[in-house]
Amino acid sequence: MSKRVQKWMHDQRDTNRWRNTDAMYRAAVVGIGLVVAGVLLHEVALVLFGAPLLISAILAMARSYPGAPDVRQPKLPRALEQGQFAEAVFEIDADPGVELVALRAPHGKIRGAGPVHLLPGTVKNVRTTLGHGGWGEGVDLRLDRLFAGPDALRVFGPIVGIEGRRTILPPVTLLPAGPLPPRPASLVGVHRSPRPGDSTELRDIRVFQPGDRLRRVDWRVSLRASASAGGVMSPSVLHVRERHADADASLVLAIDTRVDVGAELADWATALPGNNVRPGGSLDTSVLAACSLAASYLRQGDRVGLVDLGRPQLSLAPGSGPRQLLRLRHQLVVCTRSAGWSSKPLLRPQQAPAGSLVMVLSPFLDDAMVELAATVVRRGTRLLAMDVLPDPLIADADDPWGDAVLTVLRAEHAVRLETLRQHGIPVLRWGDEASATLRRLARGRR
Repeated sequence: MSKRVQKWMHDQRDTNRWRNTDAMYRAAVVGIGLVVAGVLLHEVALVLFGAPLLISAILAMARSYPGAPDVRQPKLPRALEQGQFAEAVFEIDADPGVELVALRAPHGKIRGAGPVHLLPGTVKNVRTTLGHGGWGEGVDLRLDRLFAGPDALRVFGPIVGIEGRRTILPPVTLLPAGPLPPRPASLVGVHRSPRPGDSTELRDIRVFQPGDRLRRVDWRVSLRASASAGGVMSPSVLHVRERHADADASLVLAIDTRVDVGAELADWATALPGNNVRPGGSLDTSVLAACSLAASYLRQGDRVGLVDLGRPQLSLAPGSGPRQLLRLRHQLVVCTRSAGWSSKPLLRPQQAPAGSLVMVLSPFLDDAMVELAATVVRRGTRLLAMDVLPDPLIADADDPWGDAVLTVLRAEHAVRLETLRQHGIPVLRWGDEASATLRRLARGRR
């Protein structure tokens, strides 16, 4: 291979510089051919067809190369709410020799080829709106561009833009929070602790003891005790009001990220492209339920943590406050991005503090989840099971055994849920039933 051919091939691969297109070489070759043929054959029409092609190629070769155009991308927040839109303004700096700009700005759920927009070379700013229909991690802000000179005989590019990853946080729906067991490890929160403290709820009235504060003395009871003792006021007749301490509670949301199934059984074996989550599937429902439950309990001062049963290393320790809710929503996106099958779910004892409530969100499609729930209950941990299997399920119409498979699947699922109830584990479904069950648990403890 000659050096000239190698240089030409290298120029074709190098798109980050101005280069001659194949159209220029074709115009020169075809123009010369038509002009020569017209002169030899004495055909004016051939000369008239070839002369413009030849002249345009010569003029393009005679012009100097314009400077390298520059595109500056804006800085946008890394996280957005679902349904929130952000306007991005790209600044283009190109020489006057640029006559045409071809841009392609994928956004939202577009990953590869998107619509190409042709703009004049004098454009300086390009505005686009970034928006996402669903939650998760997406690629946007990638501006692919191609700059062309006169008659598009010289081009600069194409250049693939820098990808900007944006996290769309799962939405939050506030629910009426149910009861949580008191956690006497601290003395803040809205739940009653069995320990005495400085809350507003009366615990007992007892005899004054050394170390009690005088502001706790119940003078009505003390005066009645003094009257019964002959009217003598002494420390032995003083009585004080003892109140309950306020304690916070811990809620641990354990999500089964090993499977993600939808309502149609025919799609269970179909893998989604990338790291997408099935809309309305079990994993989507688990994430939405976890966000809503976390927001509701954090609002009343409780502590909420997250456990990924498939990958425990992605878990989040219990915490409180708005910052914990933001961290939990981000971590849920990370968990769904790394979701995949795991033969054995794990919930370590240190991930569920003493006195906490563990809420397992799973479709319960295998016996391993039932065994895990039973093991956690044997440790003395209070546990709730939330079934997120889509209902109703749709059998595979193309499979002659579709109805039989659906019947067996429903029977096995019902047996697993009944086994959980036999272990004393309340089972509920996400939706109105979840709120009703939490309110029912508020009226009485197990």
